[in-house]
Amino acid sequence: MSSLSTVIGFNRAFFSRVRRGFTTATGGGLQGESSNLTHIDPTTGKASMVSVTEKKPTHRTAIAGGRVFLGPKAFPLVAANSMKKGDVLTVSQIAGINGAKQTSNMIPLCHPLLLSHIDVQLVLNEKDLAVDITAKVECQGNTGVEMEALSAVSTAALTVFDMCKAVTKDMVLSDIKVLEKTGGKSGPYKHQSK
Repeated sequence: MSSLSTVIGFNRAFFSRVRRGFTTATGGGLQGESSNLTHIDPTTGKASMVSVTEKKPTHRTAIAGGRVFLGPKAFPLVAANSMKKGDVLTVSQIAGINGAKQTSNMIPLCHPLLLSHIDVQLVLNEKDLAVDITAKVECQGNTGVEMEALSAVSTAALTVFDMCKAVTKDMVLSDIKVLEKTGGKSGPYKHQSK
């Protein structure tokens, strides 16, 4: 069997399982989560934008977090606001806000949302020579804002990297994740830290 035939066979088997609505080994997803992939059309197995037309608008929030390990070369320069490109924390904060607003332009199946509030915070972490990033996004809508919060954190982290890369490329973007969410049918969620 050629490698192309193998891939086609795998894809057919995979989408067949998706159409049947497979579950995890424990018999379901996490609490409040569906075991079905909502962006897959159950009939064709193709990507599909989820209809949220019938959902009732609720107040929705999401908080995401992440970290950029700067290392010993970049950290003191960021802390002293001495980078040649300018104020790393302020520019990255603004970039994070813009990232949240542009989410539906970057992620193909995300709905454009009217966001009511975006708060992006970057805090220096001297112990780990890092920048800790959090973003809180809110809206009154019929779909969640987790992707917008994640986009805010990711864009802020990428901007930190861009502004510091002339000094060092030994930086690591890490631990980007949803920390909390509220609103919607699935209810509240809080990340279980290990």
